[in-house]
Amino acid sequence: MFDSFTDQVVTTAETTIRVRVAGSGPPLLLLHGFPQTHLMWHRVAPGLAEHFTVVVTDLRGYGDSGKPPTTADHGPYSKRAMARDQVEVMQQLGFDRFRLAGHDRGARCAYRLALDRPDAVERLAVLDIVPTIDALERTDLEVANLWWRWFFLAQPAPLPETLIAADPEAFYFGRHHELFSPQALAGYRAAVADPATIHAQCEDYRAMMTLDLDHDRADRGRCRITAPLLTLWGRRSPIDRWFDVEAVWQEWATDVRGHAIDCGHFLPEEAPDRIVSEFLNFFRD
Repeated sequence: MFDSFTDQVVTTAETTIRVRVAGSGPPLLLLHGFPQTHLMWHRVAPGLAEHFTVVVTDLRGYGDSGKPPTTADHGPYSKRAMARDQVEVMQQLGFDRFRLAGHDRGARCAYRLALDRPDAVERLAVLDIVPTIDALERTDLEVANLWWRWFFLAQPAPLPETLIAADPEAFYFGRHHELFSPQALAGYRAAVADPATIHAQCEDYRAMMTLDLDHDRADRGRCRITAPLLTLWGRRSPIDRWFDVEAVWQEWATDVRGHAIDCGHFLPEEAPDRIVSEFLNFFRD
């Protein structure tokens, strides 16, 4: 995987970020979801690198990126902090403005980056999410039952860390392991074997329930994403039945387009050819 990509670690002001780069042309940054690493893009990134300078990274706390100490307010694992890392990585690579796509946690980092740094984002794609505040305000018994990991991971330390460490395979992958290629799955398993990764991921969700929610609340109705925004989601993902996804994003951005794809939550791994096609159409527009 990623045979044509260079591999490096970029030191930012706050941590270190694992980075792979390939291709030429306009820069395109791809951000992964939970509980994955940059490896989730392995079926998508090579095709995009024929048209763009593709940058794939591990978010702070994930994979081979740094896991900085946390604070009482979970600030080091807020999406705002994660977004700062990614802007600095792109600047060090020579890109002050770039195209941006994220899935799951990476999509939450991506839309926060677009809100905080509109000068940096030319176009934005978010996969299988709605903004954090909209998701949490919609939560009822059905949502809580299906998205129980959100609320479990956000519990105070060390409860979730201790329980996850007892059987990481069951918690992280369970029935989903068949969706991932053997090489990618091996990488995901290796990452979550590190207790520091488990703790960082819990901090990510603790930040989501506190600072990330506060940041969304402060921006909703006041700040809008000015970059063209593409939202894609799985037809078999729960957000398809819980939300009018495109309408939700129209409350947050001035130029929105989107639709469902016939797959589940893990779009880049379940429907990679379709994602490459969608991204080429959108990011080359």
